[in-house]
Amino acid sequence: MISVNNVSLQFAARKLFSEVNIIFSPGNCYGLIGANGSGKSTFLKILSGEIDTTAGEVVVAPGKRISVLKQDQFAFDEFTVLTTVIMGHKKLYDIITEKDALYAKADFSNADGIRASELESEFSDLNGWDAESDAAKLLAALGIPDQFHTMPMKQLEGSAKVRVLLAQALYGNPDILLLDEPTNHLDEETCQWLQEFLIRFENTAIVVSHDRYFLDNICTHIADIDFGKIQLYSGNYTFWSESSQLALRQRSESNKKIEEKRKELQEFIARFRSNLSKAKQATSRKKILEKLTIEEIRPSSRKYPFVGFEQEREAGNDLLYINGLSKTIDGKVMFDKFDLAIHKGDKVALVGPNDQAKTVLFHILEGEIPPDSGSFKWGFSTKRMYYPKDNTKYFQSSLNIIDWLRQYSEDTSENFIRGYLGRMIFSGEESLKPVNVLSGGERVRCMLARMMLAKPNVLLMDDPTNHLDLESITALNKGLERFAGTILFSSHDHQLVQTVANRIVEITDKGWIDRAGMTFDDYLADERIKEQRQALYV
Repeated sequence: MISVNNVSLQFAARKLFSEVNIIFSPGNCYGLIGANGSGKSTFLKILSGEIDTTAGEVVVAPGKRISVLKQDQFAFDEFTVLTTVIMGHKKLYDIITEKDALYAKADFSNADGIRASELESEFSDLNGWDAESDAAKLLAALGIPDQFHTMPMKQLEGSAKVRVLLAQALYGNPDILLLDEPTNHLDEETCQWLQEFLIRFENTAIVVSHDRYFLDNICTHIADIDFGKIQLYSGNYTFWSESSQLALRQRSESNKKIEEKRKELQEFIARFRSNLSKAKQATSRKKILEKLTIEEIRPSSRKYPFVGFEQEREAGNDLLYINGLSKTIDGKVMFDKFDLAIHKGDKVALVGPNDQAKTVLFHILEGEIPPDSGSFKWGFSTKRMYYPKDNTKYFQSSLNIIDWLRQYSEDTSENFIRGYLGRMIFSGEESLKPVNVLSGGERVRCMLARMMLAKPNVLLMDDPTNHLDLESITALNKGLERFAGTILFSSHDHQLVQTVANRIVEITDKGWIDRAGMTFDDYLADERIKEQRQALYV
């Protein structure tokens, strides 16, 4: 158990946390959520002891070990991969290091022998004889092949280092596990493995993630950071999000009787329990979630932007033909003789581990770079809007947000622009901020507003959830689901792909897979497709 007692944290004039009281118990997985900048990562550092509090204390039950997902990819460059993982269990690693140093001494004394005997006993108690094999199993599960295990960390690519650091955090069955964005840079199969690990994990886990699908599958509770406080809710992210919005809506419905409101809340919980019965959560965790009562449903102050795309006119049936498209960048094949035909109503998700290939394809389709060979043709009736992964060039000026958006609007009146920005949670003084100082999330919301104003019938979107908070991702998800036009998009957000796409296209340097009328979950589960994918990545 880990308890937080009257914790406050202040940086200069800014108070990040104020008298926070919360208890994290064994057997539970807590999703730590909050708006961008609310202090999620900072709170994890308070729990781990990396940051001191201004007031209050964090109490860890005696003898309990905290393990943290490290963020510095270069911190272990001089150590081998296996050693880096074992270092996740500091006590065991210290014993191994001291033991090896003793045995390496030329003048091994009687005192050294006594100390070595003590260390051997502790080493055995901590299951040290299985240390390397346990570390190797974790690495293999996370996609790090055996031949890398004895290599120095500095020889690994960044994505592989991230997996090693994740193995380090999970190693040795820690009592308290703190994970900050653990799915970053992981492929879909590895994300699923991590989900299963955390579902089976019997100790305390506290996780920060922008992946709603991941949070829904692993969480028994949501810890919501709001205005310097942290409120604890039973249930996963979707339950918290939908129930808190329902409670907020009910608070404004003064004409509805109390009994009607109670009945509505009870029906909501019943639907959630029904869905829960089909979920993969461990039995013990299901029991926690099944105890939900209407008293636990409370409104949240969190604000959701409105994302909605309308078409100025419908497109014809034939929107895009790609014929034999090939491109190589710096000697690396992105795709070779790629063919694709997109028709009205297709919502195509580009999936797979090679993000560069997807971005290059978007650049070619937008005319920003030429293909090496092949051709493509857009339908005459298409009106396209493109969301690039890198939007820096749009925000070089010192225009304020109102004047920036005014450039893209037929109606340039102050009231119209302010109203539009209000939908994207820019109000009052915020609308007057210069665009060249905006945060990543604010820029994305500006780009979405620009795209909505254009009323396109085709959307091209390259990883649009990057930099967005959970509320904005949810709003974008709903907007793309409602959109009646055609979409070609890439995303690492599982739920976005699962709920928006009606067609999955996976591009590799050795070929591609194209499946229509199939959800992402069905695509990943299909045995024949698994064989095809395996052949493409050999």
